[in-house]
Amino acid sequence: MDIYCTYGAPWRIDQARAAVGEMAFHALVAGSAVLEDPTGGPPLRLSAGDILLLPRREDHVLHDGSGAPAAPAHTRTGSNLLISENAGAGERLDMLCGHFVLARPQERLLRDYLPPRLVVRTAETTASATSSGTRDVLTGLVSLMRHEAVSDGLGGRAMLDALSTALFTLTLRLASEARETPAGLLALAGHARLAPALSALFNEPGRPWTLPKLARLCNMSRATLARQFQERLGQSASELLTDIRMALAASELRKPSVNTGAVAETVGYQSEAAFQRAFRQRMGVTPAQWRRGTQSAELAAPSLPS
Repeated sequence: MDIYCTYGAPWRIDQARAAVGEMAFHALVAGSAVLEDPTGGPPLRLSAGDILLLPRREDHVLHDGSGAPAAPAHTRTGSNLLISENAGAGERLDMLCGHFVLARPQERLLRDYLPPRLVVRTAETTASATSSGTRDVLTGLVSLMRHEAVSDGLGGRAMLDALSTALFTLTLRLASEARETPAGLLALAGHARLAPALSALFNEPGRPWTLPKLARLCNMSRATLARQFQERLGQSASELLTDIRMALAASELRKPSVNTGAVAETVGYQSEAAFQRAFRQRMGVTPAQWRRGTQSAELAAPSLPS
């Protein structure tokens, strides 16, 4: 969690591009907002109960939609969180703003397979019946986070950081349960018949999965499985498997005691040369260069006080 915004209209937020490995989020507790499309498309209107996730790290603008110059805002330090306020007299906005932090390989995987702007609407009454339980839990979670943001409770900051992890998971879960799921991993995860194949790829990426093997898990023909992956994910099952393997390999390469050959075997490659080619194609650097880069970053990171 970064900041709690409580504004009266008119107001405006200009948020800079997120750092590498970060995904900005905004949770509207009350009021409404307009998100400008940086590509020039139509603005996106947000209402109370909406949660916005921006996987692509883009800079973005949120405002009240009136077009009037924003009332000056000031920021103060609360007991558990920064609080930004203004003196606007119009419709009030209550919004929790923060960012999720992911390790680089996992961040890249999610960024590539999630939509540029993901919105889940916890107050949406037309959501499918299967999502109602998740929606209620997520609504309660956001309410608890707002309470911790404005209260003086002991340990509130730690609570907010821990609850943010649950917010990330529940947001993706609710998005996967929507009737109109955006193309990508969420559309794949929301298809019950494809669940065995998706679980197999993520849980056992080192196995020699083929399209016939995955199709048998789902009780589908090869052609049907291939079509479902392409329609819902925009990629083939083999392309997703390669990305999962490279994310796992990048994590394994951080371990100085594990050599490249062992990493290649772990992620399902019989040939170290084939693994090195695949890694360089997906990650843009060789496994050795990746390892040196992560080790240098860890050495440069400040240590925590003892």
